[in-house]
Amino acid sequence: MTLAVLLVVISWQVAVDGPLLGIDPAVRDAVRQLRRTLHSALLNHLGVALSDLGGGVPAVPVLLGCAGLAAWLARRDGRPRWWTPVPIAVAAAVLIPLLVVPAKAWFARPGPFDLPLAADQWGWYPSGHTATSAIAYGTAALLLARVRPARSARRVGWATAAVCLGVGAGLVWSDFHWLLDVVASWCLSGLLLLGLHRLLPRLLPDAHA
Repeated sequence: MTLAVLLVVISWQVAVDGPLLGIDPAVRDAVRQLRRTLHSALLNHLGVALSDLGGGVPAVPVLLGCAGLAAWLARRDGRPRWWTPVPIAVAAAVLIPLLVVPAKAWFARPGPFDLPLAADQWGWYPSGHTATSAIAYGTAALLLARVRPARSARRVGWATAAVCLGVGAGLVWSDFHWLLDVVASWCLSGLLLLGLHRLLPRLLPDAHA
């Protein structure tokens, strides 16, 4: 419920150019000042590298590879519907642009440099890289969690969360996105992953279920 409410509120504020959007230029200016103060090429390169983790490559290949591994492990364990991770991963990969691209076109929000959108640009809201990383890596982690021991699953979950947070931080640090673009995509992705988490026991049952 919290994720849904936050997503609706942010989207509403973006649509009406509401006062909540004042957070974004304040964060942008603070980050720019911090970059100037630190003047660290290493941090700037790290920000770009983390942002790139949210691209379709490598996120989608990682998702499909983890799905294949999860299917193999499920088959080895004699689970019914062991092949389920593969179509789930494909559906998640297809769902990302279907959700993000129309929203970007509809909101048509300019980016952190406040330049008007070009004719071939969709807009910055919500963040596609954030959604791609969270949905792709999150789905991969959930699929692996169904076929791995609990301790291993927790480690994968924490690593996935760290990567997704890193992508969002990299996007804001590098001036690629407003903070609220990133937060909204986290909310959207969280809702989808929560739904998948609840469905997975039925989609991919235990071996003795």
